[in-house]
This record gives sequence, C-alpha cells and structure tokens, in this order.
Amino acid sequence: MIHVHHLENSRSQRVIWCLEELGIDYELVTYRRDPVTMLAPESLKSVHPLGKAPVITDEGRDGRAVAESGAILEYLLERYDEAGQLAPPAGSDERERYRFWLHHAEGSAMPPLVMRLVFSRLGKPPVPALMRPLGRQFAKGVEQRFLGPRLRELASFWDGALAESPWFAGEDFSAADIQMSFPILALESRGGLASSPNLADFLSRCREREAYRRAMERGGEFSVV
Repeated sequence: MIHVHHLENSRSQRVIWCLEELGIDYELVTYRRDPVTMLAPESLKSVHPLGKAPVITDEGRDGRAVAESGAILEYLLERYDEAGQLAPPAGSDERERYRFWLHHAEGSAMPPLVMRLVFSRLGKPPVPALMRPLGRQFAKGVEQRFLGPRLRELASFWDGALAESPWFAGEDFSAADIQMSFPILALESRGGLASSPNLADFLSRCREREAYRRAMERGGEFSVV
C-alpha cells in the first residue's frame, strides 16, 4: 500500500493523479498548512527530514519514504507501470522529450512561479502594516523587470511545444504531462493563459481525464494563488 502524505494546495496533487492513472490502491494522509505562514506542519518531518510535500511511503518496501515530485513519479512508474502506459519506450525520441519535461517542470518552470507567489505576499499580513506599501512597490518592480518577462518567455516555450503535439512527450499522454500540469495551473490562476491557446487546450484535456477528476475528488481542487 502506498501512503501519500498530501499537503493541501501543493505539488502532491500530481502524485495522487499519477496513482489514479495507474489504478494503484493508496491512502491519503492529509496535512493542513499553517494559516499564517502557509508552510507545512512540523509533523511532516517525521515522514521525511525536509518536512515538505509531496512524500510517499511504500509499505511494500518496508515503509520506504520517497520525496520530490519528479522522483516520486519515476519511482511509481518503475515499480508499478509494467505496461508502460505513462512513459514512452526507452530509446525513442519521445522518451527524450518526456525526460526533459519531467525535469523542466521543477527545474525551470516552478522557481519563477514560486518567486511570484512570495513577492505577491509582501503587501499582505503577516508583513507589518507600515511595511506593506514598500513591499507592494518592491514586488511590482520585480514583476515588471524580471518575473513577468521570464514567465511570458516560458509560457511561449510551453505553448510552442504543444503546437507540435497534443501532449508534451508526443501523441500520447504521459507522466510528463502530469508533472507539467502544476506550473501551467499556477500560470492560469494569475490569468496568464490569454496568449497561450495551446496551454488552455492542454488543461482542458487534462481535466477531461477520469483519473484527473478522481484525483481532484480525493485530494481537493488545485488552488494555486
């Protein structure tokens, strides 16, 4: 049995979705964010020293803990995807594309999105009231000079990739699409898909998948704000 240590509104949503696609039995252990800091609770450190989600524990391997979303997806596919339904064949061009997008999602896509989220909170509690106007001004400058241009560049790159094929690795849906869904959802939450029709279509097709719907029912809707 796989236990998914699931933090609300987090990357662990993708792990739930992957498990639903594979049809693997699993149990959710849900954690709530601190209402002030929005950080994970200290109790997650008893599962993995980093104390962050996603983390899974696998009873089939003596409760082994696996952290980091990309590593978790690769672990699940290596051990439980015997039919190869979520990864292209080894040695194929599609496999190279798959590998790139599987790692691009966290390596290049998420850092500027996380920075945008952090800076957007500089004008809100718990930042002291007297500091909030300065925080908002600073955040606006960072958005205009760095984050906005960088995220538009990334969105154009992603949209162009999906102009060539319906899914990131090619003609077939794969775990790379599960991994890339989170940064695109984060971009959508800030109204960033107006100039990216292929990204909007991609999310529509993701949401049409039965496994995605089941994952949202179990883990809750994404709310990346």
